[in-house]
Amino acid sequence: MLYDQIAMNKRRTGYVMFGFGVLVLAIGAALGYLFWNSWVSGTVIAAVVTAVYMVIMISQSTNVVMSMNHAREIKDVQQAPQLWHLIEDMALVAQVPMPRVFIIEDASPNAFATGNDPKHAAVAVTTGILDRLDREELEGVIGHEMSHVRNYDIRLQTIALALSAAIGLLVNFASNWFWWGGGRSRDDDRDSGGNIIGIVISILLIILAPLAASIAQMALSRNREYLADASSVELTRNPQGLINALKKIDDSQPMKAADPNSSALYISDPFKKRQKFADLFATHPPIADRIARLEKM
Repeated sequence: MLYDQIAMNKRRTGYVMFGFGVLVLAIGAALGYLFWNSWVSGTVIAAVVTAVYMVIMISQSTNVVMSMNHAREIKDVQQAPQLWHLIEDMALVAQVPMPRVFIIEDASPNAFATGNDPKHAAVAVTTGILDRLDREELEGVIGHEMSHVRNYDIRLQTIALALSAAIGLLVNFASNWFWWGGGRSRDDDRDSGGNIIGIVISILLIILAPLAASIAQMALSRNREYLADASSVELTRNPQGLINALKKIDDSQPMKAADPNSSALYISDPFKKRQKFADLFATHPPIADRIARLEKM
């Protein structure tokens, strides 16, 4: 059951990332078709813009994310002995390097991992999670976060953020171009005959792209949370610890220090939003569903 769930979630992640990449290239093609009558030029521009965003995000992700969430780094075991040793132990079990350790001053229990790869990873926990969880429960949470590191979820989320940012830039470019009267001339449209349908499709793609990107990013986040839960059990051999931790995390107040752009990174939605269409627009799967899966392991 455990390894079947891990394999299934990895396949789903592959589908989401493939769809994300296709969306970026489709937006580029739409821009090229509308403004230069060349879908190839637009696709190349979209690929270059995305590559630049990825380089920027991957090289600076940890410091940027930690700063956005007001996290302070713990550089010595004496500053937080239990937390330090748990992260050290889970890193050893997961066979990844010891990540940087951060604490966020917030009474709401929560945690997240970020970074470019296991060699440049970081784990942050709130003071609330240190106060409310016992050692077994905290071990389950740290196992979850170290699973994100081991499974390269931290890189996937960084790439997804870069793709979303690139889509936003391309869409803003299209909007500004339209505002200032850009686009192909009427002669271009007349010469192309039946290209009205192509133009309409391109405009719809540009309009709907940000929504599609958000849905893809949320789907990726939800899928990786299920995978990290299963992987945490693989590391700790104790699903009950994570089950109890999730119950306490769910029964708490929203965070005050969390940054909205980083909400998908946390083990649970830091703002406790109750989405009407949870399966489509939620950044995290329902905790009740996660607990149900863990109880079957």
